[in-house]
Amino acid sequence: MPSPAEIIAGTSSSIARLAAYAFLRWIPGHHFPPVILSAVAIYLAFVFSQSEAFGSSRPVEYEAPSNALQRPDGHDQPKAQDWTNESNEEPILYEEEKSLFKTLIFGIPNWRKRRLSYTTIGVNVLLALFTVDLVFRGPLLHPAKDLSFTRVGYVDSTSAKVLIREPDPAQLPMYVYLSPADKTSWTTTDTIYYLGPDTDYTYALSFGGLQPSRKYIYSLSNDKSGTFVTAPSPYSEAANSLTFLTSSCIKANFPYRPTAHSLAIHGFEYLSKLVRSLPSPASFMLFLGDFIYVDVPLRLSSSLAHYRSEYRRVYASPSWSLPGLDSLPWIHTLDDHEIANDWSGGNDTDPFPAASDPFIHYHVSVNPPVPPGSPSGPETNTTYFEFSNGPASFFMLDTRRYRTDPEPQSTSSASAGSGKPLYGSSLEYSHPPSTPKTHSMLGAQQLDSLLAYLSAPEPPHVHWKIIATSVPFTKNWRFGTSDTWGGFLRERSIILQAMHDAERELGVRVVILSGDRHEFAAIRYPPPVLSQEPGQGGNIIDTSDAGAAEPIAKPVVYDTTPASGPHEFSVGPLSMFYLPFRTFRQVDDQDVAIKYIPDGNSKIGVVEIRNLAGDAGNTGQRSVLKYTLYVNGEVSWEYMLASPSPGSTQAAGGRGWDRRRTRGGEATGVTGWLQRLGLRGGPGRGQSLWD
Repeated sequence: MPSPAEIIAGTSSSIARLAAYAFLRWIPGHHFPPVILSAVAIYLAFVFSQSEAFGSSRPVEYEAPSNALQRPDGHDQPKAQDWTNESNEEPILYEEEKSLFKTLIFGIPNWRKRRLSYTTIGVNVLLALFTVDLVFRGPLLHPAKDLSFTRVGYVDSTSAKVLIREPDPAQLPMYVYLSPADKTSWTTTDTIYYLGPDTDYTYALSFGGLQPSRKYIYSLSNDKSGTFVTAPSPYSEAANSLTFLTSSCIKANFPYRPTAHSLAIHGFEYLSKLVRSLPSPASFMLFLGDFIYVDVPLRLSSSLAHYRSEYRRVYASPSWSLPGLDSLPWIHTLDDHEIANDWSGGNDTDPFPAASDPFIHYHVSVNPPVPPGSPSGPETNTTYFEFSNGPASFFMLDTRRYRTDPEPQSTSSASAGSGKPLYGSSLEYSHPPSTPKTHSMLGAQQLDSLLAYLSAPEPPHVHWKIIATSVPFTKNWRFGTSDTWGGFLRERSIILQAMHDAERELGVRVVILSGDRHEFAAIRYPPPVLSQEPGQGGNIIDTSDAGAAEPIAKPVVYDTTPASGPHEFSVGPLSMFYLPFRTFRQVDDQDVAIKYIPDGNSKIGVVEIRNLAGDAGNTGQRSVLKYTLYVNGEVSWEYMLASPSPGSTQAAGGRGWDRRRTRGGEATGVTGWLQRLGLRGGPGRGQSLWD
């Protein structure tokens, strides 16, 4: 029977080991460090203060007085009780095995085996030190106050933005030079006389008057330099294609490696290899939030200085020096961990003002332009953006700055207490609510800008409207749903209807890119069938009962055409934990699950868009979007969508493609898919994917 001291030591040791494994390799949650350190402290206190209680089960040899009876012949006769006790004693070997098991697995020492006991104690102490190291080594040893760096931000066909940071006043004035990549024509484009603490010593360079599809090199007098490539000119042949990357969520040195640099971002190793392996260079990284984790593992401060230091530590990471990353432009959206977990407190409540400051200086300053008609300028701090690149236009949402509290649970489901179903639920009216009322993720001004973007016709060469949102648009994630668009169903219904209208009326495809959840999922939003021809069968949506005080709600019939409707690809993390339990589940026919891949500490989406020549008799072109998911550096899943035929107002369907799948009598792979879709795709080893 274990002693109380053994029970306490074994329990505290087991808690420390399990919690440390979860914290260092699984989820760096803020609950774990206090648990780990407290458990180890209790363990050490009992091990060294109650040392006499450990190892007493080991037999001790000593001379004991004999209780045997003397027989007449002079020999001892053992008592019957002695025979009974001897038969009930466990073998010494079994006792040794149990002692070894308790020491190694549960951490219960046996002081008669000091080396083994000190080893198991050392394991627990080491786990406590690893925990402290993960929490404090970066902030204490790397404040990065002297960080000097440059990075490329938004680049279009005639201009580019570059962020610089230089805290050394001896480098001022700083001269900025620009030249084509051949270094044949250097031009002084800017002279910087002041860099101060008001912007954390950052400055946004703007280069204008550039030539499309041309590589440039910039150089600064502080010995910093870099390169970028301008986007192709609209309507040019090169503008028919686009490749870019997307992901979200990075945390330095996680999963934890004790020998790694505390600022190393392990997912960048996969990103570096991916960037160099792409057949067409990536135009930019569309990063969907959680660039810093100010409250993970622990929030050490909510001050402006601390928020700024978190950004500096990310940019001070040695991982940025990996091949291929120095010239990759990054554009950013805002999410909760740049502020506080699941933030919905508005833009005036602490700590938002302190959190917003470095996001403005380090990211917004070199992000794309704000939508037409939106407030602009350094004082407005508008943090949603709109731009075009080649065959796609983009709208980047800010889902945190203007957010209010989510809808009450009673109104966040189809079975709301009022009995009035929502657009997009299994029962709904023909028209969604016209206002988001008091619960909004975007705010009135941003929502108006998004709806204007969705309703605006695109130039003939633009086939895709891509919306970037830091949180998933789908309501299929059943854990933390209120932090996603699932907590703002009324506002979501307005946007979703505008997406369906855009695909139906403008002849474009709508794609949603999201992050946040540390998992991957692809979702399709089929358009509702609002009317059908007589005799076609199925349910008919009829809400025109003039005699009724309220519209009559009837079940919605959704279009079952493969790949019809807007699509969402939600991806993350770039370098962080993934959830070991499954939280994604389709709940209705509106959010149709295509693929769900939860595992992997690094997930990156590659979006490739190409124009394909039309079929015979069709003088226009169709565009194909290919989404490739990389998990821990390996291709995990691929999916393709096609734009509508020119002049068509009905979005064409696409379908997923599994390169390992074959069909009898048909070509396999992308070629077979294109042939079945009715697009060109000839056989032959030398054929391009997009031929």
